[in-house]
Amino acid sequence: MTMIDVTEDGVAEQFSRLALALHGSGGTEETVDAVVQFALQALDCSHAGVALIVAGRRLQIPAVTDPVVAEIYALQVRGGEGPLTESMREHSIVRVRDTTTDDRWPNWAGKVRELGVRSVLDVPLSTAAGTVGMLGLYSIHQDAFGPDDEAIAHILARHASVAVASAQREENLTRAVDARKLVGQAMGILMERYNLDDERAFEVLKRYSQDTNTKLRDVAIQLIESRKLPNRPRHLT
Repeated sequence: MTMIDVTEDGVAEQFSRLALALHGSGGTEETVDAVVQFALQALDCSHAGVALIVAGRRLQIPAVTDPVVAEIYALQVRGGEGPLTESMREHSIVRVRDTTTDDRWPNWAGKVRELGVRSVLDVPLSTAAGTVGMLGLYSIHQDAFGPDDEAIAHILARHASVAVASAQREENLTRAVDARKLVGQAMGILMERYNLDDERAFEVLKRYSQDTNTKLRDVAIQLIESRKLPNRPRHLT
């Protein structure tokens, strides 16, 4: 049974408020926290969480409502099985009606049952570019999520997917701008100290980054903070 008004007007009003909350939430962590809090209010779940997919298909857990959720995610990351990994792989909603009777992932179900969770609803957060994360809904009651809950969770996931992707894009742009500023500052130090032009100064930073397997941004920070590279680059000799 849902806690939200599932009439067309009720759903529209609820998601209108969510859209405003997501618009003003700021960064990625604030965005997913708003999604998780909305899930608790809108759906009959005891716990909720969002797992984001980062480089190398790793899962990052920026927002959970309870340590139980973090443990449920960790179980699936370590064991490689469970509804979350299934949902992520198949790009579809996966529902566990009762962890005491579901036999798809017996090891996972047994451990989750010990945590007090009886039913689960995992929903992918997807955009046109691919899946950006997973929304997990958990209840201490068996068969807590019905068709209305699935429908609302699907709409919530669509809103969340766009908001998370936008927040990540903004953060990536900010990091890129900051990195360019740092590299420019480091280049200025090299140009002044070694009487280099800008092309040669950038080449020194790039070569040093490659030789030491260090990100260009980190090389720039190191140079700015210490006013020198750890060892005089052979490219200047």
